[in-house]
Amino acid sequence: MEYINIIIAALFLLVILYIIAQVALKPIKLLWKLLINSAIGMILLLLTNYIGAFFDFSIPINILTILIAGFLGIPGVILLICFTLLVG
Repeated sequence: MEYINIIIAALFLLVILYIIAQVALKPIKLLWKLLINSAIGMILLLLTNYIGAFFDFSIPINILTILIAGFLGIPGVILLICFTLLVG
């Protein structure tokens, strides 16, 4: 009977450790995803500015525009282009 209690306690401990590991790793995965998407957004903005240079058009590259392009991807870059044409 004592062995069953030890086995149940060990399984309970493993479940608790698994839950703690998942809670600890979620923010790290989110941070990596944000960094990778921001890098892709910056590349898209640089490409847009390179192509836009032929048409006398540029989007300022700052943290806000990089995050918009990173979160939204291609639709975000299109949104920034439309906003720049609308305001500028």
